[in-house]
Amino acid sequence: MTCMLSTPSCFGVHAALTMTLLILPIAIIAVADDDTPVPADHSQVNTWFNNNVNPYKERQGTLDPALVTAEVGQTVVKVMKDGSGEFKTITDAVNSIPTNNTKRVIVYIGGGEYNEKITIPRNKSFVTFYGSPTNMPTLTFGGTAQKYGTVDSATVIAESDYFVAANLIIKNSSPKPDGKRVGEQALALRVSGNKSALFNCRLIGFQDTLCDDKGNHFFKDCFIEGTVDFIFGSGKSLYLNTELHVLGNNEMTVITAQARDSASEDTGYSFLHCNITGTGNGTYLGRAWRTSPRVVFAYTSMSEVITPAGWNNKNRPERDRTVFYGEYKCSGPGSSMVGRVKYTKQLNDEQIKPFLSLSYIQGSKWLLPPPNPKA
Repeated sequence: MTCMLSTPSCFGVHAALTMTLLILPIAIIAVADDDTPVPADHSQVNTWFNNNVNPYKERQGTLDPALVTAEVGQTVVKVMKDGSGEFKTITDAVNSIPTNNTKRVIVYIGGGEYNEKITIPRNKSFVTFYGSPTNMPTLTFGGTAQKYGTVDSATVIAESDYFVAANLIIKNSSPKPDGKRVGEQALALRVSGNKSALFNCRLIGFQDTLCDDKGNHFFKDCFIEGTVDFIFGSGKSLYLNTELHVLGNNEMTVITAQARDSASEDTGYSFLHCNITGTGNGTYLGRAWRTSPRVVFAYTSMSEVITPAGWNNKNRPERDRTVFYGEYKCSGPGSSMVGRVKYTKQLNDEQIKPFLSLSYIQGSKWLLPPPNPKA
């Protein structure tokens, strides 16, 4: 029969259909925004990202309310070495940001080299450092653990929440450690705030290049270079399409030293579609600096720099039972499971699921696309 909206029996059907149509898109968006796994096909990674990390204007109902407020009121300040901006140094730009600010401040950094030791304090959230992708600035300093202490030796220290960096070279210019001097560790970057993201950044150093200290973090299209423990700390982080470049000379080199102390701590590193390159051989994917590190590599290309054993217990055999070192569908000569230490977990399709989506870092609440301010 023909259904007229004025017919009571048909109105119920129409209302039900209308409600279904209203509800379904919301459910689909919620799932796609956080739980859709990164695809196995590397060529689909950017499409996945663009589909699942939408601008804040499209997600104001799901993002942290404070973040929405910050993005709506964003401002841009310029740092230019030639004096054509508001500031000549990045430090001066950071100092200009009000304490306890609630608005996004994008610090646009012009090309050139900035020799500064930069700290974004905890009470200055919503700060973005942005460089042009075609003229990336270099932020450099020669701090060492001997002078500043390990975690405070970094060229850039981001202590505040909602920190974002895009298109930057962040470097520690200290010389390569020779293993003879005390305090040779020298960080390029320490990220200690929650809900922080880096896009297309190059982190350059030797030992302890990146202190992925604490909080939920996201790294995409980055380049991280170092020798020993060059990604370390207690962060809970997802690394996507990032190159890990080992500077080895056939001595022991280590990529990660994740610092989880017990299985009850919700921290760990997930590397997806990354590329391990470099020189030398004998590199470990990670070593048990602390009791219960959690590190996973999935869909990652591993060159011959990776040692067949893969992982290291730091001469603490009791940690064989407490580490969580997992691999899933990796490729390249360094990914062979022949010779791997027994405590390596070759993850199955179910075990890998928690590490493959933005839900690992609660990304639907805070992760936004990289900024694109006008110069």
